[in-house]
Order: sequence, then C-alpha cells, then structure tokens
Amino acid sequence: MVENIPESLQKLINQVKEFFPGDEKLHQMFENCFVNTYTTTLKQQEDGKTFVITGDIPAMWLRDSAAQVRPYLLAAEEDKEIADLLEGVIRQQFDFILHDPYANAFNESANGKGHQTDQTDMTPNIWERKYEIDSLCYPIQLAYLFWKSTGRTDFIKEMLQPVMETILKVWRTEQDHEKLSNYTFSRADVRQSDTLIRDGKGGKVVPTGMTWSAFRPSDDACMYGYLVPANMFAVVALGYAAEMADEVINKPSLKEECLKLRADIQQGIEAHGKLNHPFHGDVYVYETDGDGQYNMMDDANVPSLLAAPYLGYLPYEDAVYKNTRNFLLSRDNPYYYEGKCAKGIGSPHTPDHYVWHIAFAIEGMTTTDEAEKQRILSYFKNTDGGTNYMHEGFDTDRPEEFTRDWFAWANSMFSEFVLSLTGKAVKGSPLEKQLAKK
Repeated sequence: MVENIPESLQKLINQVKEFFPGDEKLHQMFENCFVNTYTTTLKQQEDGKTFVITGDIPAMWLRDSAAQVRPYLLAAEEDKEIADLLEGVIRQQFDFILHDPYANAFNESANGKGHQTDQTDMTPNIWERKYEIDSLCYPIQLAYLFWKSTGRTDFIKEMLQPVMETILKVWRTEQDHEKLSNYTFSRADVRQSDTLIRDGKGGKVVPTGMTWSAFRPSDDACMYGYLVPANMFAVVALGYAAEMADEVINKPSLKEECLKLRADIQQGIEAHGKLNHPFHGDVYVYETDGDGQYNMMDDANVPSLLAAPYLGYLPYEDAVYKNTRNFLLSRDNPYYYEGKCAKGIGSPHTPDHYVWHIAFAIEGMTTTDEAEKQRILSYFKNTDGGTNYMHEGFDTDRPEEFTRDWFAWANSMFSEFVLSLTGKAVKGSPLEKQLAKK
C-alpha cells in the first residue's frame, strides 16, 4: 500500500482492484506504476509551475512529461489539487517551448546541466536540443485533454496564441528544411544515432508538405527526415489547437493557420507516406525523404505507426492502418521480436530482441480484440522482472534482463492500458470514443 497519495488517485486504484478481484500481482503492479509519477517525478515550483523529471534522468522531456501525467487527467476531473499540478505541467511546457521550440529536454533552472558541449544553439536552461516534432505535439495534446477534463481555460487564454505562433513558425520552416532552416545538431564521439550527418544538417529531403524532424521520439536520429507517425501526431495536434483557438480564445486567424498547415501535412502523409507492400498491401512507412527513399519499420516509442488511432489520426477500423498493423506485428518489421516470454515491438535504441512495455500498452489500446488485450495484460504481468514496475526494453527470453529500472513513462502507459480495460479513458481522447462504441 502506497501511503500519502490523494484520495482521487486511491479511488482509481480501488476501482482497478474491484474490476480484477483476487489478482494480487496486478493490484500491486498497478498501484506501484500508477502513483510512480506522482510520488517520484513531480516537483512543484514556487511560481506554480510543475517540473517533471523522466525518472532516472533529472531533466524534463516535453514528450515524457505529458505522457507521464496523462492518466491523472481522470483524477483532475474532480480533484482541484491534481488539476493544479497538471496545469502547472502545461504552463512549464509552454514556457519551455517559448524558450526554444527546437529543444526536447530542459533543466529545472539555468544550471547548465546536460549536453552543453553539443554543437547547436544551447542555453543553460536546456538539457538537450534534439529537435523532435512530437516534443511540440505532446504539450498541445495535454492542454487540449486537460481543457476537456477540467473545463479550465485561463492558461489557454494566456499562452496558446504565442505558443502556437512559435510552433507554426517552426513547422512551416521545417517544411523546407534544406532552404529555410538554420537548425543543426552535432555531438562528438558518439554512435551515429546520437548525431546528424552533413555537419549537423541531417540527410537531404525534398518538400512534400510534411514537416521535417531531426530525431525520433526515442531521441535517435531519423534515417530520413519525414517521420510519418510524428507528422500524423502534428495533424491531430493542429486540429486540437484550431479548436481551442476557435472556442476558447476566439482567434479566427490562428484557427485558419492551424487548419491550413494541418491540411498541408496530411496531404503530404497521404501522398508520400504510403507504399504498396507485396504481401501486406497499402501500408504507411515510418520515414521517407520525399524523393523515393523509405524506411519500413516501427519503433516502440510514441508517436509510432502502431499508435496512429490512439493518437487520433485515423479510425481504428481504417483499412490501411489494419494492413500497417499486420506488417508491424510481424517479422517483416525489423524491430518486431519473438521470444519464450513475449513477442512485440522493440527499438534500435535498445539491444536486439528487447521489446518495450510502451509498445505493449499501445498494442493493447489499439486493438478491438479482447483476446489480444488479455494476452498483452499477461505479458505485462510476466515481464516486469520481478520488480512490479515497467521498464524500457527487456529480453524476450529473459525479462529480468532490462533497461531502465525507473522509467515513469512506461509505468504511466501501463496504467493507462489497465484503466482502459476497466472502461476508463481520458475525456476527449480517441480512446474514450473507441471505448464508448463497446
């Protein structure tokens, strides 16, 4: 029993225990994982903002922090203190974006920690400046879902317009990375996936309508600059921003800008982000350069191709998604692994034959097959390495061999999956709409 947690969180824990009577293993795992972000990673600041460490690294990733607190939106519906904490997270994220929209991770203060020797425009506030589209999508998504969950709008009225103008400028610029962008990134004496080729400019791309990304949500460098699942997420985030611009701050021009860029990116995805696979049919590709080069794979980190309906880019029943899903959950995906204890999607970020708990959560929340959901649940219960916590990657034959024993993002994703099995999902999310169909 975890002590000193809010009644609203304990209520959700109790509901899970009631839904799965007698499953002591699951009860302990859920309780540990669900409160992990709350008890170990949230740091309320004097100005009311909330700094969120990712776990075993003392920096705040825009992506991780949004995903870490997302399950708490269910509690924020009725708990003012939780809502205050989450609003503080969003305000902190928005401040960081205004400081530098190209950075992915930040320090708690201007303390100069992190990768200060990287060849890019670093400041003492920045831990790492690997530009990733999803770093800008996640705070928009969290702000939108927080609004839907709590009805609060003050932070949107104060910050949405400058934040979105900043993001729109970056995404427009990166639609023609070769000609318009000044962003470069180089890191010395590291594996290739931790730096960009061509003196930090990255591989060549040609305009497609999509917006360019330097790095994947794994923080590994993109092979080709148009990262399709990240562009899918951008389409969804721009739709959220347009709705907030219209309904909360009444800014028709901002709404139209968001919708115009959204249409451009979506057209680029549909025109350049698909291929006809000889066995699986029409499928989405992971990356492309817009000039005939494609990367056929998926990564465990979110946004992923597998996560497309979870993010809200397309319906769960979409035919091309189903084809893509069949490809991703097969050995045709070079990062799909099968072992004695589990099978699923891993990542080039971790060793061969290591699969990820985050990918399990996404697989479970994007299937409509109840048997598949139960199989995923059993994988979770049998691959925690005896710790009652989730990890990054683990060996499919030896789950006790894993990376990162304190990884709050994975714990939160597991928690969200378990809550979805009980019929609970965040208000306004695609998952809520999908569960309502049952």
